Amino acid sequence: MAIGFKSQCVPTYRVLTEDQIKEIHLATLEVLEKVGVRILDEEGIQLLKEAGCQVKNENVLQIPRGLVEESIHSAPSSIQIYNRKGNEVMQLGGDHVYFGLGTDLIYTYDLKTGSLRRSCLQDVVNAAKTGDCLEEIDFIASFALAQDVPTNLMYIECFKALLENSIKPIFFTAAGAEDLSVILQMAEVVAGDEARLREKPFLIHYSEPTSPLSHSKSAIRKLFLCADKGIPINYTPALLAGATGPVTLAGAITVANAEALSGVVLHQRRAKGAPIISGFVATTMDMLTSTAVYGGPEFRLTHSACTDLYHYYGLPVWGTAGASDAHCFDQQAAMEATFSILMGTLEGANLIHDVGYLGQGLIGSPATIVMGSEIISYVKRIRRGFDISQEQIAMEVIQKVGPGGNFLTTESTRRLHRQEHWRPKYMNRDNPDMWKEKGSKTYGERVTQKALEILETHRPEPLPDSVRQKLEELIKKAEKSLMGIKFVV
Repeated sequence: MAIGFKSQCVPTYRVLTEDQIKEIHLATLEVLEKVGVRILDEEGIQLLKEAGCQVKNENVLQIPRGLVEESIHSAPSSIQIYNRKGNEVMQLGGDHVYFGLGTDLIYTYDLKTGSLRRSCLQDVVNAAKTGDCLEEIDFIASFALAQDVPTNLMYIECFKALLENSIKPIFFTAAGAEDLSVILQMAEVVAGDEARLREKPFLIHYSEPTSPLSHSKSAIRKLFLCADKGIPINYTPALLAGATGPVTLAGAITVANAEALSGVVLHQRRAKGAPIISGFVATTMDMLTSTAVYGGPEFRLTHSACTDLYHYYGLPVWGTAGASDAHCFDQQAAMEATFSILMGTLEGANLIHDVGYLGQGLIGSPATIVMGSEIISYVKRIRRGFDISQEQIAMEVIQKVGPGGNFLTTESTRRLHRQEHWRPKYMNRDNPDMWKEKGSKTYGERVTQKALEILETHRPEPLPDSVRQKLEELIKKAEKSLMGIKFVV
């Protein structure tokens, strides 16, 4: 083989050239410098003014390009995430790809009855157990929005359920700085203290600016609290092309990127070097139904562009995949989940959430998480590629077997088949007769059965009793302190 020959064949994909990345970046800087962003928090306004931003009118501030560039450089290029036992399990940055659940689904398909109903706290428990059991799921989240607990305690109770039912990293939401503060105290109890949590964070907070080009008081308060505590935050906009952003994909990408980078500026001015995951979603609004499209090709194109941009910036980048616009677990759900997981993996987004989402981010089911986990496994095999070294070409074996022979009984087949050949867990590979003998089950039936099996038999590693007791005490205090606060959910 030639000198310097690389034998590993790995599929790669990107949508933007470096010149195109620079063009979008310059357009983004122009938006921030000339149009500006709306800041609905006095402390945020003062912070930006002190950094050299000009007040355009009232609460709209123009951010100079030098400040944007400085903030990009000060944000960490890699963030280490741990599980609740203190073991490093994710390194967000570069081309590392991790998959997990999303948050706040209003409806859930009941596995036992098949009916669609309002989500409850047990659905959060079920999602955590399912994610904890499946090795392809790297981090967990509430999945469901628990509507059977008081609104002011909703996110706190969800976080407690996640802590109790998995050791994996937690991706979580909060209504405001008030309940976020309680959640961070809970995490400190599990970690040991505030310093240990800062050193080995096992949680990532998710929050958003408001499209177009606005940062609410609540979002800024949460952004600043995470920055102060050194807790990783995923602060990313979700723009709708044609509604909250320009209808053109290039325009939508530019505005969404301006929203994301202005969040990075706010965060880094508050605490230079604090951990932040950035990026954006710029999907379309369907002009016939007025719904946000999760499964469309435009979503994947804009997200590919987002990933290219943030790899160029050297910042950990967020993603979404494994989701569908289908309202039930059907062929559309499988098709859209597969396309998105394939592209999300090849793009190289670092923190990919929403595995198992249905109904434009409104519906969930543990069975769709199981399906997503197998798609992830399939796609990771594609991403691993294959080796064309001399050993792998296997010329000696080919010569030994020769024309008319067979390779089934060779030592290399015995030794390498598990490494080279991906094996499904739930997909059908039986011949028709065997499939009939086993009950002619569809793929949906098999993964539903697996989800039920997980919920019935999987036993997550419990929290120590002393930790559980402290968490209960914190929640009782929170119930009193948050009484009367009305969170909008």
